[in-house]
Amino acid sequence: MLSVVDQLAIIRTNVVDLLPEEDLVRKLERSVATGKPLTIKLGLDPSRPDIHIGHGVVLNKLRQFQDLGHKVVLIIGDFTAMIGDPTGKSKTRPALTLEETRENGKTYVDQASVILDRDKTEIRYNSEWLDALSFKEVIALSAKYTVAQLLERDDFTKRYRGGEPISVHEFLYPLSQAYDSVAIQSDIEIGGTDQKFNLLVGREIMRAYGHEPQCILTMPILEGTDGVEKMSKSLGNYIAVTDSPKDMFGKTMSIPDTLITRYLQYACYAPTDEVASLGLALSEGTAHPRNAKVDVAKRIVARYHGQDAADEAFAEFERVFVKKDEPDEIPDWTMTDPSGSMKLIDLLPVAAGLASKSEARRLITQGGVRVNGEQVKDPEATISAADQPVVRAGKLKWFRVIPQ
Repeated sequence: MLSVVDQLAIIRTNVVDLLPEEDLVRKLERSVATGKPLTIKLGLDPSRPDIHIGHGVVLNKLRQFQDLGHKVVLIIGDFTAMIGDPTGKSKTRPALTLEETRENGKTYVDQASVILDRDKTEIRYNSEWLDALSFKEVIALSAKYTVAQLLERDDFTKRYRGGEPISVHEFLYPLSQAYDSVAIQSDIEIGGTDQKFNLLVGREIMRAYGHEPQCILTMPILEGTDGVEKMSKSLGNYIAVTDSPKDMFGKTMSIPDTLITRYLQYACYAPTDEVASLGLALSEGTAHPRNAKVDVAKRIVARYHGQDAADEAFAEFERVFVKKDEPDEIPDWTMTDPSGSMKLIDLLPVAAGLASKSEARRLITQGGVRVNGEQVKDPEATISAADQPVVRAGKLKWFRVIPQ
């Protein structure tokens, strides 16, 4: 096991909050002296089972702890997902069934194992202890934190002042997450900066139950490919860890220039001096943004698919988007409509994965759709499966429509 100084140097990398650091130093000193690894906790919300490279920022930090010899515990919030994490929400979230959360949790773990060492990862479901609590014990847990303290949370405050309803069960979410820390005797809990409040509640609840409080470690939230909102599947600005090398490369190339250094730092985990050097070169004009994006895109693909896949994705991107050729492989999409034809505006949401007809209309009217190489700007244009047309929606999505 590395020395405390060496471990701290690795742990601090890319971290936003490390609180309180003096407590962490004491925990590490004890761990080194006894040879007993620390317990590192990450709670997962299985209501959103798809992992993207934004989640990878936190997961990579967990992997660093694994490589340092510590124990990583992934807690699948199958019970708390039935409440729904209110973090950043302006209204109550719909609850899931226990069966839905279990299935989503399994998917999440399978994807997280792309980054984590599965053999060194302990998986726990918080229904194991939360479902077993009696009503008396829930009241006792609730008594350890005040409503005033919970209303310090920004999203609760905004909803309260705005007259938006807050259900009592939502107040129980941070307390339930905190009780997870009590159940596994967490030494450190990791999360995004949006989870800081919940993580700090965990410290207080552990102390209230007579346990040594956990330290908290927060990581930056990575912006999505639009450069505005945080990465999210619901916003369509995400790069999934399970995306194909081609899609992963193409999506990375679509990011605005302002995100190049952030993706280099938080998605590629490049050293800070390299990030600073590229930032300076971009600002002075001695580095070309496109070349920098290519390097970032290749690194991201290589991380999840290997270097050969990254090189192939780059070659394909050059051929399709620079030389304007069709991809070597175009997937078929089978039209099941009995008429054998569909309006373009109806086709794109189901065949190209667009979020809505409104998004399809915008893409079409702005000239972002081509059928057999010809630009089509009429959302009502009819597509016949019998013709087996090749459709290009945006820069990345190609498909051939075939009859059933």
